[in-house]
Formats: sequence, structure tokens, C-alpha cells
Amino acid sequence: MSESILFTGGTIWRGMGLPEASDLLIREGAVAAFGAEARAQGASRVIDLAGGFLMPSFGEGHAHPIFGGLEWAGPQITGVDSVEGIVEAVRDYAAQHPEQEWILGASYNGSLVEEGLFQARWLDEAVPDRPVVLRAWDYHTLWCNSKALELAGITAQTPEPELGQIPRDADGAPLGVLREWGAVDLMQRVNPGYDFEQRVAALAAASAHLASLGIGWVQDAWVQPEDVEVYLAAAERGLLKNRFNLALLADPREFPGSLPRLLDSRHRVEQAGHELLTAQSVKFFVDGVVENQTGALLEPYCSTLHDHGLYIWQAEPLARAVGAVDAAGFQAHLHAIGDGAVRRALDAIEAAARANGPSTHRPVIAHVQLADGADLQRFVKLGVIPVMQPLWAQLDDLMTVLTVPRLGAERAARQYQLHTLQSSGAPLAFGSDWPCSEANPLAGIAVAVGRMTAQGYPEGGWVPEQRLDAETALAAYTAGVAHQAFADRLAAPWGVLEPGASADLVVLERDPRKVLVSELADVKVVATYLAGHPSFSRWEA
Repeated sequence: MSESILFTGGTIWRGMGLPEASDLLIREGAVAAFGAEARAQGASRVIDLAGGFLMPSFGEGHAHPIFGGLEWAGPQITGVDSVEGIVEAVRDYAAQHPEQEWILGASYNGSLVEEGLFQARWLDEAVPDRPVVLRAWDYHTLWCNSKALELAGITAQTPEPELGQIPRDADGAPLGVLREWGAVDLMQRVNPGYDFEQRVAALAAASAHLASLGIGWVQDAWVQPEDVEVYLAAAERGLLKNRFNLALLADPREFPGSLPRLLDSRHRVEQAGHELLTAQSVKFFVDGVVENQTGALLEPYCSTLHDHGLYIWQAEPLARAVGAVDAAGFQAHLHAIGDGAVRRALDAIEAAARANGPSTHRPVIAHVQLADGADLQRFVKLGVIPVMQPLWAQLDDLMTVLTVPRLGAERAARQYQLHTLQSSGAPLAFGSDWPCSEANPLAGIAVAVGRMTAQGYPEGGWVPEQRLDAETALAAYTAGVAHQAFADRLAAPWGVLEPGASADLVVLERDPRKVLVSELADVKVVATYLAGHPSFSRWEA
């Protein structure tokens, strides 16, 4: 008898619209049979689900795994709820690591300080003699101490960089915060960062963490050339516990000159021939983030009546670039937060379709935090996948302290139109943007279903008409991401459970459709399988 596993004694959710089953047989890494037929065929191993819930493994439509893994390599500041706590964590870490010339960490909560304007002198109190560079939760912002600013040559005389901002005091001296690429790059040119082995270790840790959350496929949505080498090394060493697709970064300051490099990176991944690794996407940052007032808006921010945010790409170069990568066989993956950026992204995809013909490469617009009503139907018309972060659709401190004051009540209520897009026929997919927010899909599903904070605020949900039912949310995190990943083009597809599909599975302790919204995020993952092999298991522990 070939290697086979029979799962029994629980609920088998095959995917939205498919009949449920009580038993599932997998053989040689693929789904073989359900129900009585599965029991009749026999198996070399039987696993009792003990009333649990088995379903297709989750997909992660937009994340940054290397960044996520590196957060564990520096001062532990994620989730710290005060400036004093962050400073103390940096002080302790620096004292414990006197050998480190630079203190690097992530990711602090930008809503702890009004306007997100953290000051260098606060970090100077902890570490005055070595440079300190911390990334904010949004990964579009750095908070640096005075020594780091000095080494980067950032002074009152430093001009405002292209595609970036340096907040300053009344005398023009930098406060300590650097926003967006142009400013961040000034620091990154002198910051040595992490070495190769640290980055490989971070990716391995990130991969294991994602597997523990039931995730089988991951879109790394920001891949630099040096990151490709990290992925190739991790794959060669057997450190990957998930399928990964790489979105290679297209920088407007380098494109189209960088296109050959993108093609070479894809070729190197293809030549490696690792079954868990592809590089079929190209990433475009169209704008920044609302919290920094760098998200690009159609109408100005409430706090600055002439400020519409920051476009990273201008319209015509973006349209040409999206057309070029589409013609080269890449999937375009565009970060667009503000309604102006969403429109520009859609315009670029439409222009590419006019130039190349309708794309078969399933273009993606990630985030879609704010979209004008006139643009929502264009997702369906153009075949664009909205990859959205449901966890963000709640009135937490980030939303109430930074976002709503910048957008105003009317625009704020038009954020994260999950139900509108899904009901329009758009192929909705979900992701977390980890480590900008937590990676747990069930936490995202809880917010998609309830539109409430973990404390249950507001009762009945924020903008409740945009809530999804649990099955629809599960589908966005499974079949929706599988569509994004072209899983249907594989010999053994994943995302739904059908005979012949890859046995990419997750076992949950409880049926997430039958628990209170307040309990969804706490439903435990019991085991995760990739092509029938456990990538995470509490059973095996």
C-alpha cells in the first residue's frame, strides 16, 4: 500500500460551495477520496481529528517574511505600548550586545506619539554613542538616534530627498524620523544591515512561524536582489516550510534599466528548480501610507489642505512599466493605499491591457485601503485581484489616532470595502502584510467577520455593511489566494480540496464558522500539511 493518511472524526471543509465530508484520504501527497470511499480504500495511517476542523491551508497574499524574522534578531519592541518601554528595550539590548556597532530593530507603534513624530533625543538617552535605527510598524518609516543621523550626514542643511520626507524642528534640524524611500535610503546607505547568515536564519524562523499559523503559500511582496540569494540558500538547505513566490521590486528611479536584472532573478529561481520557490511577480509601490500622509489621495488630507500625499510612481512611467513586466510574463503586484493611488494603479493596468491585450498574468493591487466608488467595478472589468488586509478594518489606536483625523469621518468610513468588492465579483484575496501587522489568518478573519477590535468595539461592527460571513472570509484566505498564486495551473492544485489536489491542509481545533467572533483569533492550529507532509504539528510534538 502506498503511503496514505485517513483523517476522520471531524469536519472536512473542502472549500466554499463544495460539500463537506467526515473523512478524507490523502495518498502520496494528494487528495484521494472522501467519506465512505475514503474509508473503504484503507490507509497506512489513521488520524482522529477529535472533533476538529480540517480545511485547505491558508494562503498569505502579501507579507514580508525576512523582515518578520529579523524582528526577533534585535530589541524586542513589537507591541510595546509606550515610548519609555521602547527606549528601555533598546537600552537593555544595547547593554547585552556591546559588540554590535549598530543597534537595529523593528517595529514600533507609530501611533504612540502625536503625528508619529518620534525624536532622536529619546533614543540618545538609551544609546548615545552608537547608531540606533528602528523601523516603524509600517516599514515606510525609520526612527533614528542622533549618532545615526550624524553618520548618514542628515542635518538641517540636507535638502528634502526625492520620494521621501525628513520631518524637522522649527530650526530645520531633523527630528529623528525618516519617511519613505528617498529619506530612508539616506540611512540605509551607511547602515550595514544584517549579514547573509542572519537573513537566512530570519527567513527560516519566519517560514516556521507562518507554518504554525496554518499557512502553506506566501507572497513575499518586497524582494530586493540580495533577498533572492537568501531564498535560494534557504531552499537549498531545506529550511522552507511553505511555498513562496517572490515579487521582485521595481524602483522608479532605476526602471526600465533594472528590467534585465528582474528577468535574471526570475531565471535564477527557475534554474534552481525548487518546488517551493517561484519568482513570477514584480512589485510596485504606487504610494506610501495614510498614517504618514504619504498615501496618495484624490482629495487633500484634512490636516493639510494642499497635501494629496506622495506618488512613488508618476502615471505614465508606471503605465509603461506595468506594461513591460506584463509583456515579460510577470504578474504586476501594486501597493496602493490611497484612492488616488488605487486609481493610478488601475489606470496603469488598463493601459497595459491596451498595449499588450488582456493579461493572463492576474494583476494584483494590494491593500486598497481607500478606493473611489467609480473605481470599484474596474477590478472586475480588468480582472484585477484586490489583496486586502482584513485585520486593518477596525477602530484600533492606529485608526483612531492617526488615520481618521487625516481622512475625516466620511472618507474614513469608506475604507476597506471588503463586502462591496467581493459582492461585485472581484476575486478577493487576503493577506496580513506581516510584520506590519500580525500574520495569524484567523485574527484577520475575525475582523473581516466582525469589524470590531479584540475588545468588541464598536458593538455591531465598524461600517457593518462591509462585514463578510465566515465562509467568505475563509475562501478569501484559501481559494482567493490560490487564484492569485496560479495554483489552478499546477498539476496538483491547492486552495480547495478536490481529488487530485495537493494535500495542503490545516487542522484547527474548532470549526471557525461556529465560534463567537471574539473567539476566532484564538482558535488553535493543530497541524499544517504541505503536499501531505507535516510542516507544523502539535501531534508530533
